[in-house]
Amino acid sequence: MGRHSIADDAPDRGASPYALELRGLQKTFRTGLFGRGPRVHALNGLDLSVPTGTVHALLGPNGAGKTTTVRAVATLMTPDEGSVIVDGIDAIADPGAVRKIVGVSGQYAAVDGNLTGFENLRMVGQLYGQPRALASERARELIAELNLEDAADRPMRTYSGGMRRRLDLAGALINRPSLVILDEPTTGLDPRGRRQMWEVIAEQVSSGATVLLTTQYLEEADALADEITVIDHGTIRAQGSAAELKSATGGSILTVEVVVPHTDDADAQVSASLTDIGVGPAERLGPSGDTDTDSARWSVPVDAGTRSAVAAVRALSTAGIDVVDASVSTPTLDDVFLTLTERSGDKTPPVDEIADTPTESDITATESDLNGKAVDRFSEVVVGTDDTFADVTDIPPSRSERARVH
Repeated sequence: MGRHSIADDAPDRGASPYALELRGLQKTFRTGLFGRGPRVHALNGLDLSVPTGTVHALLGPNGAGKTTTVRAVATLMTPDEGSVIVDGIDAIADPGAVRKIVGVSGQYAAVDGNLTGFENLRMVGQLYGQPRALASERARELIAELNLEDAADRPMRTYSGGMRRRLDLAGALINRPSLVILDEPTTGLDPRGRRQMWEVIAEQVSSGATVLLTTQYLEEADALADEITVIDHGTIRAQGSAAELKSATGGSILTVEVVVPHTDDADAQVSASLTDIGVGPAERLGPSGDTDTDSARWSVPVDAGTRSAVAAVRALSTAGIDVVDASVSTPTLDDVFLTLTERSGDKTPPVDEIADTPTESDITATESDLNGKAVDRFSEVVVGTDDTFADVTDIPPSRSERARVH
């Protein structure tokens, strides 16, 4: 049997080019003990469109509104205003239909260590309403797809951290979702484990899935995301590809090393030549560090990349100054993140921490839409207080089960 592709079985759910559309999303929460304090905006008119078959990353500091956004998309929370459309389906009007086409993988692997990898996946499939035979078949497909065949029949407690995360991702894919939500999927993994997860995510997208990714590893967003949205205080600060965000942030720096002439006005000559080709004043960084040459390093902000380096060499040569080295550094996503989310003097509590526990109306709405024999137990799985799927072995028995026991 060949490797299974998500796209092989994906139904045609409409002509929209977007797997996810958020329009005017707003959510407020009360602060203080027992929610008696003032309201804060977790989401403040959020608009977002995620094209089908892409990876879209949400970046932002703690409390920016990332988790609140994810909970709204996963139908774990109802926004105060706005709309959530997942693959053409209104998530607010028909949350049950959306749950059938969305998979969620949180920060911690929601699996039972005493069960085998295969048994864990089969159980998740059955919780989604799949017959046992279908859940077993799908579990084997994903085990092969995620390279877990050698460990499929071993207790999950023997798995490495990377294997656990892959198994948890498999659980998010068990229902062949059109939208996969990954909430900081590589938290706690070493660099090798993170790289392995990146490869798995890329394979899923190439097979037709769409991924909404939240992460605080900026290099992860840089490596995986087709588009990035930076949010803070529930508001979008910037949106675009990694390259576009870096370019918009500006701040490319040209650094040159020059041989210092033995003249009184040497520094003034270098400064004037570099300032003429830059977009700001030149700055002397100090000696080059090479004790064998009488040289110094200078920097100047530029906006023309390598062309600025060429122009600098020409300008300095014209002034009779020899250039030893020249290089241009561009902004990183770290620079973008810090520039866009700087909060000097901001005392507002992190909104995602305020929003951590769902309200009674959120829980009631979710429970009323779930069906099947596993309603009481499954509602505990998808409505937890930690923004992730709970370990199903820790779920207390339902009311009906307690009645049978007693």
